[in-house]
Amino acid sequence: MGSIIPLGQKNTLAEYMILSGANNHPLMLDKNLYDFWKSRMEFYMQNKEHGRMILESVEHGPLIYATVEENGLTKTKKYVELSVVEKIQADCDMKATNIILQCLPDDIYSLERECKLYDAFDKFTHIKGESLHKYYLRLTQLINDMNIYNIKMEQFQVNTKFLNSLLPEWSKFVTDVKLVKDLHTTNFDQLHAYLEQHELHANEVRLLRERNLDPLAFVAN
Repeated sequence: MGSIIPLGQKNTLAEYMILSGANNHPLMLDKNLYDFWKSRMEFYMQNKEHGRMILESVEHGPLIYATVEENGLTKTKKYVELSVVEKIQADCDMKATNIILQCLPDDIYSLERECKLYDAFDKFTHIKGESLHKYYLRLTQLINDMNIYNIKMEQFQVNTKFLNSLLPEWSKFVTDVKLVKDLHTTNFDQLHAYLEQHELHANEVRLLRERNLDPLAFVAN
């Protein structure tokens, strides 16, 4: 089922709508959310009048109108020529299309966005060659985006992410800041300001590593 197509999938109703020239093609969901969306839409359709027929329209495609002979010519039946049952099925086909295109709950999109933000936070890391300030700004933007969706992270989580995702050349300075700052109360703006004072030294440690020299000797001095 599903005219909103998870990446890499199609279904009969979606193909029919595209072939019939629908301008508003079905939207796409992240494939990881498809099963969740599918079960919700099935429940929603089944609670409509003729819900079973609406659901079957999605699963098996719309009614194919029968043909009739008229004046020696074969033509497709018009809606007014359908039987009572066929008219109900044709109406259900239309309802199925409208539900798929128009009745997606808004919270589905919010949920999808929230999942992506959690994933972005989990995978967030310092990029080689990136300045500390740019790294700080990227994390700030991510936290702001999470706040928009009311995703609240503990201060300790954010601080730990900020420190532990830095590149290896920062390890000595990260250890120092953990000794002098309470990660439960300090915000990462203060951590950034503290570490920024040591960026020149961190860059020199990186260069020593790249030249296969001993950075510990440099730091000790």
